[in-house]
Amino acid sequence: MPQTHVAELGKKVVILEVDADQAGQRIDNFLLARLKGVPKSRIYRLLRKGELRVNKKRTKPEYKLQAGDLVRVPPIRLAEREPPASLSQSLGQLLEKSILFELPGLLVINKPSGIAVHGGSGVNLGLIEALRQLRPDDRYLELVHRLDKGTSGCIMVARKRSMLRYLQNELRERRNIQKTYHALVEGRWPASRKLVDVPLLKQESAGGGRLVKVAQEGKPSKTLFKVLGRYLADGLDCTLLEAKPITGRTHQIRVHGQYIGCPLVGDDKYGGDDFNRRMKGLGFKRLFLHAAQLSFILPGEEAVRVVVAPLAADLAEPLSILEEGS
Repeated sequence: MPQTHVAELGKKVVILEVDADQAGQRIDNFLLARLKGVPKSRIYRLLRKGELRVNKKRTKPEYKLQAGDLVRVPPIRLAEREPPASLSQSLGQLLEKSILFELPGLLVINKPSGIAVHGGSGVNLGLIEALRQLRPDDRYLELVHRLDKGTSGCIMVARKRSMLRYLQNELRERRNIQKTYHALVEGRWPASRKLVDVPLLKQESAGGGRLVKVAQEGKPSKTLFKVLGRYLADGLDCTLLEAKPITGRTHQIRVHGQYIGCPLVGDDKYGGDDFNRRMKGLGFKRLFLHAAQLSFILPGEEAVRVVVAPLAADLAEPLSILEEGS
């Protein structure tokens, strides 16, 4: 079911019919996902007052929808919002080329660096909004997980709610899905250090962004590391790593690298300014963190599917120069 636009809500009563793929979802979550721009408090107030109804009856937020239910949404007046930015032809072509894997229920995209996964807070058009414009016939497109704006590589997008539920549950339970990243770090990573297991605490930075640090009161976080290559060029010592996060904390690989004393190349939050400036001179213009591979088992299957995202030229080319210089 496509999302309901705020403009429609202000003019008339809207009836949303629940299909089989949406059955089992709580009414509050169903509404929050579809009434984009409507504050959560407004939705709960309308449910309390009985203005939002299911099959002409009052309902509670925890009610689980069934296929065929008719959800009545009254006119909801909101301040005018700016329409989302239009997808440019160049971005549309880039995203089309970035599709690595496609099934009726799932897309895997090789996300380009520099694109946020969601719009908002200064971002006019995120990856998911761009994909919805690129694929207008897809009735359902939702991110299964996230990647930082500067990180490139494999990201899963569900094309069915049932697929979203399944994959997110697999991620929560830490089974049948393995993410593999490639990261270039400053210095010589100790070959014996195959696991980093330290708690991470997320904080708000002075500028309003997110900053993560190692702290005992933080959440458990574990990453497996493997050395793939070592380089020494122009006095710059680097290690190419394979990183497999066991947990999925914000900035996990980046902070774990900093903790060992080997921050990621191009990391403006956790790296060294002087080192990054020198690496920029070799062609490394951005964060060297790439979601290189995803392996997963789909519903009803036993075989493991593996999707590989090739390294983009802006990382592959300077890495090749670094290898030659070593």
